[in-house]
Amino acid sequence: MFEHIETYPGDPILSLNEDFAKDPRRNKVNLSIGIYFDDAGRLPVMRAVREAEASLLEQPAAKPYLPMSGLAAYRDAVQSLVFGDHSVARAEGRIATVQTLGGSGALKVGADFIKRYFPGSEVWVSDPTWDNHRFIFERAGFTVGTYPYYDEATGGLKFDAMLSAIRDLPAKSVVLLHACCHNPTGVDLNDAQWMELIDLIKRRDLLPFVDMAYQGFGAGLDADAFAIRELVRQNVPAFVANSFSKNFSLYGERCGALSVICESAEAAARVLGQMTSAVRANYSNPPTHGAKIVTRVLTTPALRQSWEEELASMCTRIARMRGEIHARLRGNVPDAMLARYLEQRGMFTFTGLSAGQVDVLRERHGIYLIRSGRMCIAALNDRNVGVTAGAIGEVLAMETV
Repeated sequence: MFEHIETYPGDPILSLNEDFAKDPRRNKVNLSIGIYFDDAGRLPVMRAVREAEASLLEQPAAKPYLPMSGLAAYRDAVQSLVFGDHSVARAEGRIATVQTLGGSGALKVGADFIKRYFPGSEVWVSDPTWDNHRFIFERAGFTVGTYPYYDEATGGLKFDAMLSAIRDLPAKSVVLLHACCHNPTGVDLNDAQWMELIDLIKRRDLLPFVDMAYQGFGAGLDADAFAIRELVRQNVPAFVANSFSKNFSLYGERCGALSVICESAEAAARVLGQMTSAVRANYSNPPTHGAKIVTRVLTTPALRQSWEEELASMCTRIARMRGEIHARLRGNVPDAMLARYLEQRGMFTFTGLSAGQVDVLRERHGIYLIRSGRMCIAALNDRNVGVTAGAIGEVLAMETV
């Protein structure tokens, strides 16, 4: 019956993480998977999350199914955080939001919805993008193309080429965008570039799908949502996926949401109904526990303040690690390659290392990066940054001998 089924090669990032776990070397360093670790190399439990969860566990209650759309208070808190407390579209009821299984679940529900109601559309993603973007949309039945994005020579953005490619897309094409902290490159558009791009999307009648997995890890909670709020301001219909895995350190709770900016409250009601239909067909309804934690934190002033302060300190630590590896690599790395450690932002940096160099880092030094050269800066700390910089310097020196 199953002889025709080929072997799944595995997700390249998760498979690499499994290989790291099996590596017996004591000084190994995992800079592959997109997870924030603290200075001690541990996955943090944020203070606000700990307090919110403790208060919930003090009041044990029955655990019925949530509605297909999710916990109502959670959905409202999501809209407030993503779109702002004073969003006109939110006040007018023009945003439809469902709770999802993390950001990946939001992308999947959105992909299924778009395939049903825009069956002739194709999806366009940045070159490069997170590998799972392509996988999710192709599995939903879409043809997935790419638009220019990353400039390997400069470590920056190919903005003019990006605009030129998007300008030529057919109307109703789906353009997948990263709101902030682009994965895998760490290269973001500035506000002026976002304004120009959104104006183009509006004029060409394209459908933006914005993925925001790292709100708060770039320029701040509000600044990181600039593109999304500008889409609302310009009345551009759009899909928005967001996740609390990183900024709440709730990876295993799978807390995410999918929101759709609509033209009217009446349209939003219809869209919400059909999104819940897509949820029903995928996983029926979302889990309760993580959503209650997020809701408690975002709607309790003291916990909200504590969360924002700790999130800001996490960003400060990432910036400090960028500075540390930049300083330690100076003299061993070409200036163009060195600058990107400071100029790119968020959890990731595209190092410019080749797949072969990454292989040598892993095999000889126990330093794990994915083969694209993406490094998770958030996994560096005072104990491993020197080892990492030294290994990179050695690998680069080998190439010049």
